[in-house]
Amino acid sequence: MLFIDFSLIDFHTHIHLAPEWTEFFPDCGGSSQSPINVDTLQTLYDPTLIPVQPLGYNHYGKRPFTLYNNGHTVQMTLPHWMSVVGLPWHYSAVQLHLHWGSEVGVATGSEHTINGQSTAAELHIVHYNTEIYANMSEAKTQENGLAVLAILIEAGEEINQGYGSILNYLGHIRYAGQKVAIPAFDIKLLLPDNLSQYFRYNGSLTTPPCHQSVLWTIFNERVKISHSQVQSVLVKSSWQL
Repeated sequence: MLFIDFSLIDFHTHIHLAPEWTEFFPDCGGSSQSPINVDTLQTLYDPTLIPVQPLGYNHYGKRPFTLYNNGHTVQMTLPHWMSVVGLPWHYSAVQLHLHWGSEVGVATGSEHTINGQSTAAELHIVHYNTEIYANMSEAKTQENGLAVLAILIEAGEEINQGYGSILNYLGHIRYAGQKVAIPAFDIKLLLPDNLSQYFRYNGSLTTPPCHQSVLWTIFNERVKISHSQVQSVLVKSSWQL
């Protein structure tokens, strides 16, 4: 089997960086600020990289998941037994969250772009380094502390049942601080089928405090949700943050 993996050279084009952030959060002006535009002409093939392999993503148990409006986006806490291998260290899952745009029919919701092209939305699955750090709070400020899987989402024709497990409940958490319990589901349904093709780079949290502590994996294959699901995100998430 041929695995085609990519590793970004030290090449960062910063996007979505608010100018006032650096005044209060110096790390936001760092050399490894995320998100970035991936210029595929500036990428290098790295034969040492292997496919990312999620562990326990489909072992969700009977306890419900919790969706939370954190004042910026929708966030969902993940069980500690979920993890990912194929990275330099062992990373355990902490949470996932979504980023999306504000206009129906305009694919500007993703944080990362590839060759300048954005998508309707982007999912981040956040993990912390359990080999080096005791907990998420410690890891998020330290080098090699976090690993984030980034899934680019675009509009398609068919309803995506996996993403529906989240999107169907957004109307219950319109206000900052609100939470809702939802049925647990297979987190692997949120991932693309091909986990062997991706872009890898060292970056940061995409919002303040912008700690330069994240190993990013951006999957090349995009996930599709229906046009109606994209529209429902905009309607149901007309939040008061």
